[in-house]
Amino acid sequence: MKRRFYSSAVKYRKAIMVLFAVLTVASAFMYPKVKVNYDTINYLPADYNSTESLRVMREEFGDMPNARVVLRDVSRQEIKEYKEKLEAIDGVLSVTWMDTFIPMDIPEEMLPDSVKESYYKDGNALLTVTVDESKQYEAVPEMYEVVGDRGYLYGNAVLTAVAAENTIKEGIVITIAGVALLLIVLALTTTSWAEPLIIALGLLIAVIINAGTNLIFGTISFLTSATGVMLQMAVAIDYSVFLIHRFEECRKVYSDPEEAMVEALTLSSSSILSSGFTTVIGFLALTTMKFLIGRDLGLALSKGVIICLIVTLTFMPGVILYTYRMMERTSHRSFMPSFEGLGRFVLKATVPMMIAFTLAIIPSYICSERNSFWYGGAHMYGPETRLGADQRKIIELFGDADTYVIMVPRGEESKERALIAELRKDDRIRSILSPESFMGMSLPLDVLPDNMTGQLRSEKYDRIVLTVAESAESEGAFELVQDIRDVMDKYYPDGYYLVGSGVVNYDLKQVVTGDRQRVNLIAVLAVFAVLVITMRGILLPFILVMVIETAIWINMSISYINGSYLFYISYLIASPVLLGATVDYAILFTQRYKENRMDLGIPPNESIVKTIKDNTVSILTSGLTLSVIGFLLAIFSSQGMIAQVGLLLGRGTLCSLFAVLFVLPGFLMLFDRYVIKDPEGKLEPNWLARRNGSN
Repeated sequence: MKRRFYSSAVKYRKAIMVLFAVLTVASAFMYPKVKVNYDTINYLPADYNSTESLRVMREEFGDMPNARVVLRDVSRQEIKEYKEKLEAIDGVLSVTWMDTFIPMDIPEEMLPDSVKESYYKDGNALLTVTVDESKQYEAVPEMYEVVGDRGYLYGNAVLTAVAAENTIKEGIVITIAGVALLLIVLALTTTSWAEPLIIALGLLIAVIINAGTNLIFGTISFLTSATGVMLQMAVAIDYSVFLIHRFEECRKVYSDPEEAMVEALTLSSSSILSSGFTTVIGFLALTTMKFLIGRDLGLALSKGVIICLIVTLTFMPGVILYTYRMMERTSHRSFMPSFEGLGRFVLKATVPMMIAFTLAIIPSYICSERNSFWYGGAHMYGPETRLGADQRKIIELFGDADTYVIMVPRGEESKERALIAELRKDDRIRSILSPESFMGMSLPLDVLPDNMTGQLRSEKYDRIVLTVAESAESEGAFELVQDIRDVMDKYYPDGYYLVGSGVVNYDLKQVVTGDRQRVNLIAVLAVFAVLVITMRGILLPFILVMVIETAIWINMSISYINGSYLFYISYLIASPVLLGATVDYAILFTQRYKENRMDLGIPPNESIVKTIKDNTVSILTSGLTLSVIGFLLAIFSSQGMIAQVGLLLGRGTLCSLFAVLFVLPGFLMLFDRYVIKDPEGKLEPNWLARRNGSN
């Protein structure tokens, strides 16, 4: 059945190539229609308190304030002028300052100090701005133009708009650099000048089709947009490499190129499909995250790998058959060493390496679990960026503050008054604005302008605005959110709504923390199950998964040892991606070791040397590509979450390469008697000898 399918793929290769050409063109036209979502808040589960609170808030009061603007050394008259300019920007729904809630003709001595210091301090003004989410990409650049060098901007709308601009600009640079380095790696690890271009052609076809067919999702996340193309190329590059190398081997046995290709497909498809399916499983594990950005990335990357597998096994045979003579004509000497010396060294060092690696399993796991994490976007941009610098300047001038908004049912003034009185006792809450605030100043609400009362009261709810002395993300903020919810449960057990950046980050922490163990366990068990099915045993799959998982733990423990904070989402995404992608190297190494032992009858020691000699180039081609692309993301991305995904992937791939080349050989030799047996316990004949005999 398998041979018949591949015979058909070779026979009808022209039609297949035309079909893929049509799909590629169609996908290229679809790609610009794929929308990108840059706001992580939109990926919280619909049943979470923050998500429901935001929905009700928008229905009752419109959008939440989502930007903070600080103006330096400004008079009250200048503040008014800046405020009018900001309000005139298309997409800016409202600009809130002290005069929004309190008429300026009220004597300043009647205003609480906490209110004044929250809005106007030492000649510096703090304004909160509400930007229409659908227009924030255009509005935020205009806000920067208005404030010029006299102002600082920060907030979710600013984060989102800057992320969109940077992701597009940096994505172009990363893609160009990635493709260039990919071609360099291929040129160094192959023996033909044409081979890198042929492999790149197959990857380009798969990438374009995957990017265009993302239209079926309607919208993809910024993380998928920024990393998807590069990760797809990195994890799938070895499929075409495996096929070409098998074809070259079979050409030495078969005079007919078509027959050699069918045999190459038959022999290599198991390795390619095993590698592909384990990668897909690793990506699909992300779809089990409650934080929906995991599902977004997992589905897009899984689809990309499946497309790469289809392209490799149906489209690439035709390309290779039409270009193999070109590869032969442009052949050159290998730039890589024979690696036989490496094999001899590994043979001597593998026992101590294996012992040290085994001793590191438990400590590396413990350290990887003790990392410190960021959960939201408060630390997304470093001080070297304008956004990071603005954030720090705002903190210097007005302190580390955030705004929370509470909505409670109207008509229960005494309960509302008691609630606010208790909230005022908390020193972490700097100021409270509510309908009760104006009543406390003997100002009836009906004498105030509609734009003031509309900010605090709707037909169903009263709105209470809290300015808190906590950042948008810290342990103190998380404790405050829980304390406020405890107070709210006491007065409004039947229902209330609480929103704010700190509240969202608190809920985000609950979501992604709950995802960690489940996602990693699903990824490990699923990959293990695939290997059990394909290898028809338990011992080898256990060894392979344990070797790669330990390498991943070592990678994550480096951050703990360095004292670095990790973005939890980066940590959560990198682990299953590394497992799915780098277990391929262990699969290839193990299968070639088995061939050397079972087909050629080479002793264990010499089989290790030969396996390293023959396959290190193939493993390095894929591993270095993934590692280089990861480090490119880390270097060129100004967005902390994306950069950290790249760092963990780049560093983690190197850890996995080391484990496969220096540690795995020891386990294969230690359990050699179990490795060399097929399910019936019999040795297989040499396929080359079998084919030569039949010819």
